[in-house]
Amino acid sequence: MKTTPRLLMALLAVFALVLTGCARVPVQTPGAGPAPATIGLTYIPDIQFAPFYVAADQGHFSAEGVDATLRHHGAQEGLFTALVAGQEQYVIAGGDEVVQARAEGLDLVAIGQYYHAYPVVLIVPETSPVQSVADLAGQRIGLPGRFGESWFGLQAALAGADLTEDDVEVVEIGYTAQAALTTGKVDAVVGFSNNDLVQFGLAGIPVRAVPLRSEGPVPLVSIVLATTREQAERHPDTTRGIARAMVTALEQVVADPNAALAAGDGHIPTLDQAGARASAQATLEATTPLWTPAPGSATGRLDETAWRDMITFMGEAGIISSDVVVDEVMTNEFIDG
Repeated sequence: MKTTPRLLMALLAVFALVLTGCARVPVQTPGAGPAPATIGLTYIPDIQFAPFYVAADQGHFSAEGVDATLRHHGAQEGLFTALVAGQEQYVIAGGDEVVQARAEGLDLVAIGQYYHAYPVVLIVPETSPVQSVADLAGQRIGLPGRFGESWFGLQAALAGADLTEDDVEVVEIGYTAQAALTTGKVDAVVGFSNNDLVQFGLAGIPVRAVPLRSEGPVPLVSIVLATTREQAERHPDTTRGIARAMVTALEQVVADPNAALAAGDGHIPTLDQAGARASAQATLEATTPLWTPAPGSATGRLDETAWRDMITFMGEAGIISSDVVVDEVMTNEFIDG
């Protein structure tokens, strides 16, 4: 299995900490009160992070006794680099990305579910004959690169249609989905239902979304709140407080989308630019279903069965090459506790 650039950066950070001996974290006595913490959000300010903006602005973190700071990663920064270097204590990341990092030696654990539905879809021109993943045999499929949720989602899609990479042509297009699809460079692109698909619509480009699987759930877990096992064990009150504040804010944003847009004004510098608010509104509408599993409330709970299925699939697909123990990579202790 190839190590992704972002994971390589994180592993180098871990090595640096070992050499310098600076990874020591003060122990928090359970019940003594939460400690200050920084939460990593990737990569630029966006309405998709509105629940965290709301939690910060409306006192949900402080109500839990948490002194929380929000931090957006730099564009070239590894997903887990700041976490393992101690610059962040919590981070928003794909559950599948957490499993991959865990398999590569990072001591990560998911403590709360942020997206309850997997947001990756295949996007084709409205006039395309493609109706299902099986129809993509022999076609060119564009995606940012062989990493992250787009790549994992494509692997799940191909496996579900009894296809392999040899049956299609995978084209790495970076973040140029609209140009690649409209110019015919590719026949389909892998994108996000609450991002790429929304942007195609706002641009007036007629496209359709093709689900990753025709039947059954996608064997992947999407965005979660994660930390290191050391942080969770040393600072249980802080961990519990951040997880609970996230759920409180999720419930508020789902019930009152205007709260999300209002919070965005204070955290998204570009929101006053032409067309930005309409884009944020459309993204918010597309993101809300991802936050809410049936019957429509944000719970934050992680589905252990889904995690077991994901670990099995990622192993069979060659995405991970070492065992990951489900009880070590996810827990509902801090959501339920």
